[in-house]
Amino acid sequence: MGTVRNHAVAWLTAVLVALAGAVAVAAPARAAGWGVLPLAGPVARGFDPPAMPWLSGHRGVDLLGAVGTEVVAAMAGRVVFAGTVAGREVVVVSHGELRTTYLPVRPLVRVGTRVSTGQVIGRLAAGHACPGGQCLHWGLRRGEAYLDPLELLGTSGVRLLPGDAAARVVALEGYRHDALGAGGAVVGVLDPPVPGAVGSGFGRRLHPIFHEWRLHAGVDLRAGCGEPIRAAAQGRVARVSHDPASGHRLELDHGTVGGHHLVTVYLHATGYRVRPGQWVRRGEVVGSVGSTGWSTGCHLHFGVLVDGRYVDPERFR
Repeated sequence: MGTVRNHAVAWLTAVLVALAGAVAVAAPARAAGWGVLPLAGPVARGFDPPAMPWLSGHRGVDLLGAVGTEVVAAMAGRVVFAGTVAGREVVVVSHGELRTTYLPVRPLVRVGTRVSTGQVIGRLAAGHACPGGQCLHWGLRRGEAYLDPLELLGTSGVRLLPGDAAARVVALEGYRHDALGAGGAVVGVLDPPVPGAVGSGFGRRLHPIFHEWRLHAGVDLRAGCGEPIRAAAQGRVARVSHDPASGHRLELDHGTVGGHHLVTVYLHATGYRVRPGQWVRRGEVVGSVGSTGWSTGCHLHFGVLVDGRYVDPERFR
């Protein structure tokens, strides 16, 4: 676990720098114009809204925590909902034109209660599994628009880490290490590069062109010609090439996740707008769907390599 711990410490440092102290104690002294984290835990999954409102995406932030941990109001406001939705307990606090949501949370406040920044509103309940254990899903809306709740924390200044932050990051990395090594699901690491459903899954199949059984080392995602292809996670462009089988091919190197090297592969595009060595953000458009190479129609072949071996991309959805 030494390697995992080293990666965890590096990951924690990167999170601290990138979020300017977003991993903070649950109820620190509030600086002018800032909110606070509702739960003292590392970010297990960040804000990643869909390209279109009706598509799937992650419309909030997941904070890793233990069931029973106190959850506090991110900002002062009034409780407008405290109950159950689709089998999960939810608290909603209005802050004027903004609303914050917290789930799954066992409410300790009633509708109409005025709460101050950092005031306890409930306790984390089970029901929202995430890499490393259970998470609080924290959302922010202005009207019908979803916003990144981490923006409430401000963009400068230094905040204290909770005493167990390093242990929680190690737990998160340990979970990913074990899941990747054992062939289990690792949710939240990758996003679908196109919104379409799976047309052909991972594994042996009858090849649609050569009519012989071969390993299909990825999944074919339904998409129309010219639709944007987005990076499944941030990373470095390792390869942009063309060959008769793959057509236009792209490989993104995402570095080490849970002690395992992760690469994503994108085939059959009309072309790519990135170059080798370039860094790309999660969700950044990298190319357009096409039908180049051994293809019977426009779609995206999406592959995932873990330590140099192809695995089923569905493990990461």
